[in-house]
Amino acid sequence: MKTSGIGGQAVLEGIMMRNGSKYAVAVRKPDKEIAVVEDTYKSLWSDSKAAKLPFIRGVFSFIDSMVLGIKTINISADFYAEYEDEDEPSEKKPERKSFLEKHFTEEQISGVIMAATMVVSFLLAMFIFMMIPVWIASFFRKLTDSNVLTALIEGLLRVLIFIVYILLIGRVKDIERTYMYHGAEHKCINCIETGLPLTAENVARSSKVHKRCGTSFLLFVMLISVFFFMFIHVENIGLRMLSRVVLIPVIAGISYEFIRLAGNSDNPVVNALSKPGLWMQALTTKEPESDMIEVAIKAVDRVFDWKAYQEEVFGSGKKSSHTKTGVEEKDFPGKDLQKKDFQGKAPQEKDPHEEDFHEEELRERGLKAQKRTPRSRKRVLGSERDSQTQTETFEFEKK
Repeated sequence: MKTSGIGGQAVLEGIMMRNGSKYAVAVRKPDKEIAVVEDTYKSLWSDSKAAKLPFIRGVFSFIDSMVLGIKTINISADFYAEYEDEDEPSEKKPERKSFLEKHFTEEQISGVIMAATMVVSFLLAMFIFMMIPVWIASFFRKLTDSNVLTALIEGLLRVLIFIVYILLIGRVKDIERTYMYHGAEHKCINCIETGLPLTAENVARSSKVHKRCGTSFLLFVMLISVFFFMFIHVENIGLRMLSRVVLIPVIAGISYEFIRLAGNSDNPVVNALSKPGLWMQALTTKEPESDMIEVAIKAVDRVFDWKAYQEEVFGSGKKSSHTKTGVEEKDFPGKDLQKKDFQGKAPQEKDPHEEDFHEEELRERGLKAQKRTPRSRKRVLGSERDSQTQTETFEFEKK
């Protein structure tokens, strides 16, 4: 099976889809229109040969995904900040520039904020998912001398903390909707990779789990770490914690290679090993609403020629079954959800009022968030009226 190579992530009320260096962020704005931002992303390691080596490239890819992820989340947040600004009373106040605004450019400030966010997020993740399990597992060392058993306990605690974390943040309404957009992203990729036309109905009936998902990657990092730490015996708890952090790049590199293999293989053994990651995705993906699927399709259309891909892989007029990705329909609940939402609705033409706006025109329309959230980028926005889609009949890029 040849993977499509596209991937993405859910953002605030929208989806980012990436194909190579191109990415598009589609957002459902408060006025129910869809805005699309298109741009290109140059990898931080694009000129490095080491970043292309197996078992090393995974680390660089993960960092790139974090950088682009934070950037696109900020893009989606801009649209909601714009409407908050418009709701505030229009009082003319003298503009006061901060110290940073006086001495640094907007692009430099944006880079510093993004770097600080990444560092804080990394440190927090290390504390929650690495330090705490090591500390709790250390109490069991008083009961057993088996390094294998304590490593298993530590790994079990790490997975348990991860699951509890996902469940807790999933109770927040905005995060729950993000999980729904995450499901829409997977459904679009699965729809394409199973040879079905990218229509709302076909996307709705596709699987919401995918073997190349970042959730699977994180789970495999935790599972593979158990085997590494079985053979590393360190008495001092401080050095033991340090060893866990130092080995993260190695473990992440191995996990990335497996996810990459799984996304390009229908081997029964690989599919079986992928099951735990698919089960975990039941927590991070939910069945999307029809308007969320519409947003996801918009993002895909801007960065990927899915018709050319299907012509190359499946040939003219051929369709594959829904088990091509190794994801059986029984692996995900709610596969029939929303069929009623699309039955009997004729296809609608593309909104003739949809058009692309340049940055200068956006300023004329009073979108103030660009001033509040410094960013230097080329933006192309598309908006279309909220409409019901589509027909009569009815997975991460390398995250």
